[in-house]
Amino acid sequence: MVGGGGEASAAGGGKVACAAWIRRREEKAAAAAARVFAAYGRAAGAAGSPAALEVLGFDAKECSLSPSPLARAVLGEGGAGDAPRGIAVHPAGDELVCATATGCRLFKLIFEEFTVCIIPRDAPPLESVGPQKCLAFSTDGAKFAIGGEDGYLRIFHWPSMNVLLDEPKAHKSFRDMDISLDSEFLVSTSTDGSARIWKIDEGAPLVNLTRSSDEKIECCRFSRDGMKPFLFCTVAKGSKVVTVVWNISDWKRIGYKRLLGKPISTLSVSLDGKYLALGSNDGDFCAVDVKKMEVSHWSKKVHLGSSVTSIEFCPTERVVISTSHQWGAELTKLNVPADWKEWQVWLVLLALFLASAILFYVFYERSDTFWNFPMGRHQPAKPFNVLKESPPVPEDQNPW
Repeated sequence: MVGGGGEASAAGGGKVACAAWIRRREEKAAAAAARVFAAYGRAAGAAGSPAALEVLGFDAKECSLSPSPLARAVLGEGGAGDAPRGIAVHPAGDELVCATATGCRLFKLIFEEFTVCIIPRDAPPLESVGPQKCLAFSTDGAKFAIGGEDGYLRIFHWPSMNVLLDEPKAHKSFRDMDISLDSEFLVSTSTDGSARIWKIDEGAPLVNLTRSSDEKIECCRFSRDGMKPFLFCTVAKGSKVVTVVWNISDWKRIGYKRLLGKPISTLSVSLDGKYLALGSNDGDFCAVDVKKMEVSHWSKKVHLGSSVTSIEFCPTERVVISTSHQWGAELTKLNVPADWKEWQVWLVLLALFLASAILFYVFYERSDTFWNFPMGRHQPAKPFNVLKESPPVPEDQNPW
C-alpha cells in the first residue's frame, strides 16, 4: 500500500466518500496527453466544513497524490442531502457527474498548464432524481446511465441529455451496473439478487440472467480487452461467493472460479481489461489476472473492518484507489508484472532489425563463391537464358 487519502483535507473537509480517476486527452502536446488526476468527493467535516468535490494531481514516479487539492468545489451548505455518493468521469476527462443524496451534479473541468478549474453546470434531468447507487459513462462517452436506490434506470445520450431509456421499475433497488465496451449493452443487478441485460439503442430489456433460487447475482463488469467479450459477475450462494463468466453472444454461463474466498462488496476492471479487482466486506481486496483467472495481488486489511465501497484502476499505471466509509480513500500500487511500454516495444524491434542486418553481412562475407558474384571483366561466359533458349537435346534419350 502506498498511502492514504481518507484523512481530512487541508481545507478541513471530512473523509473521502467516493473517488475516480481523470485522464486528460489533449492533442496539442504529447506530454499533456498522459496527464492523470484524481477526483475526490469529501463528506462534510466535523468542524462544519461543507461537502466538496476536489481534484488532485497524480505523480506516477512517486505513485502519490498531491497533498492539497488543485481545485475544490463546494457541493452545498453542509446538509445531509449534499453528501457525495459517487463520481463518474467522462472518458474525455473534461466533465464529471457527482451523485448526492438528492440527485446528481454536473461539473465542467478546465485544465491549464498549472491550474485546474471546476465549474458547476446546469443539468435539470439529473438534479432531482434522488439518491443514485450507480453511475456510468459508456467508453465512447456518448451515453450516460444512472441507477437509483428506488430501482429507477435512466439512460441519456450525451451531451444532449436526450432520454434513451426511462424505466421506473427496472429493479427493486440497484446493486451494480456497467456498460459494455461497444456501448451496445447495459447490465444491472438488484439488491434482491436478480440481474438484467438491456439493449441501449432500443431502450428495452433484452434478457434476465439465469440463476437458481438460492443464488444472488451481485456485482457485474463487462470485459475491456477488446477480444472476445465476456461478462463477469459475482454470485453468492449462502456464504460462498464465486466469480462467474457469461458469454454475451448467448448469455449463457461458460465457467466460474472462487477468487477472494469471502463475501464481495465491489468489482472493478482495468481500462485495458487485463485485471479484475474484487473488494470484500472486511476491508481486503485482490487483483486478478483475467487471462489466467488467478489472483496476482492481495491487499489485506487496507480498510480494516470496513466494507470496500469502490475500487478504481488508474488509467496509465498499475495503481488503484479504494474507498470505504470508515477509512476514506487509500492509494495502492499493485504488485503485478510490469507492462511493456510503447518505447520498449520499438526498441526491441530496432534491435531485431540490427541483429538481422549484422547476421546477413556475416553470412555474406563468409559464404562460398556462389554468393560472391564476380564483377566486371572477370565474369564468366554468359550462361543459357532459361527463359528464351533451351540447351541442345541428344537424339537418343535412352540412358542404356
